[in-house]
Amino acid sequence: MSSIQSALELALGVLPADELAALLNVVVTRDYPADSIICHEGQLEYTFYIIQEGQVAFTKQMAQGEQFLGMKGPGEFFGELGVLDRAPRAATVLALSDCRLIELDEQTLNDILARNPSVSRAIMRGITRSVRDTDRITIAELQLKNTELARTLDDLRAAQAELLRRERLKRDLEIAAQVHKNILPTSFPQVPGFEFAALARPAREIGGDLYDIVDMGQNEIGIVMADASGKSVQAAIYMAVVRALFLSETNANLSPSETAHRIHNLLLKVSTTNDMFVTAFYATLNCVTRHMRYIRGGHDRPVYYHAATGEVSLLNPPGRFLGLLPNLIIQEEALTFQTGDMLVCYSDGVTDATRRGDGEMYGLDKLIEMVKREGHRSASDLVKIIVSDVDHFRNGEEQPDDLTLLVTKAV
Repeated sequence: MSSIQSALELALGVLPADELAALLNVVVTRDYPADSIICHEGQLEYTFYIIQEGQVAFTKQMAQGEQFLGMKGPGEFFGELGVLDRAPRAATVLALSDCRLIELDEQTLNDILARNPSVSRAIMRGITRSVRDTDRITIAELQLKNTELARTLDDLRAAQAELLRRERLKRDLEIAAQVHKNILPTSFPQVPGFEFAALARPAREIGGDLYDIVDMGQNEIGIVMADASGKSVQAAIYMAVVRALFLSETNANLSPSETAHRIHNLLLKVSTTNDMFVTAFYATLNCVTRHMRYIRGGHDRPVYYHAATGEVSLLNPPGRFLGLLPNLIIQEEALTFQTGDMLVCYSDGVTDATRRGDGEMYGLDKLIEMVKREGHRSASDLVKIIVSDVDHFRNGEEQPDDLTLLVTKAV
């Protein structure tokens, strides 16, 4: 494995072989000598950097002067906000040693994000880590300015606030768990010629996954699978908003891409934070013609079982997650169900399940093989078989993320 490939996979996760090969053909590597400036704070520059070799430091001008923010090394990245949000550089980046950086331009990064939801999650995790690191530094500065008496008073107040916070959190979790339970359907519409089955199991007390089958009238149904960023109360409340929007915006006269754009624009308006988004697979299915149109907004690629051949394919139209960045990228595709065909939608809690001991992931390949082998089963039986196989694979390892399945079968 080349050092470029190793750095790319450390930063972005393991990519499909064709995606990796295409990426290796377009990335640019550049050397920076020690003590050189790579980026200047406030500069407009639309380049995403991955560190192949060396270490870099981040500094920012504060009221009291230049402040050190942290360091990064091989396999880590920076510059993502400048590309995604087209914002000026938030910090100055200095090469601490001789560095070799992998550089991706704006279009290349957008193309990767549209086709690979795992890359979106990796970048969002990096953004979250950077925000947390900055918060820790800010808190440390404030603490140094306090006198011993002020710190003692703060500690007492913090202890009291923590007691109240825990009580509120306990109550919030109870409410949010009930909210999440209530937003998931307890039954599906009775549709001649089709059967549906689903399961949702949160990784914690509450989850941020959503599935639904919506009767839109005029022999049309909507198929929804979505996953909100984050966990716990915030994700559950956000997902309640997402479901309400899907219920209000699904319309037999609208295409899936039109519906996705409407929901995306509404999420941008109602969101009070800049770090929440939702990945989604949404389809409209005509129950008479069995023709389905669908979009994939950054969600994991559904598995489609072809009963006539026993083979499977992945539904892979390009699309970016909903509710975070303007100018939604989405593409609509279509297919027609034949008798026995099966559509398997899932969240990353299925493929990201890890095995106790060696940390191996269940992965998409195992899911595909399971669907190929058991695709002749009923929708409800297939859901049970997949969940049982994932649990057996984990061998007692903690569930890493919400596990959700939604299966649609033509009968």
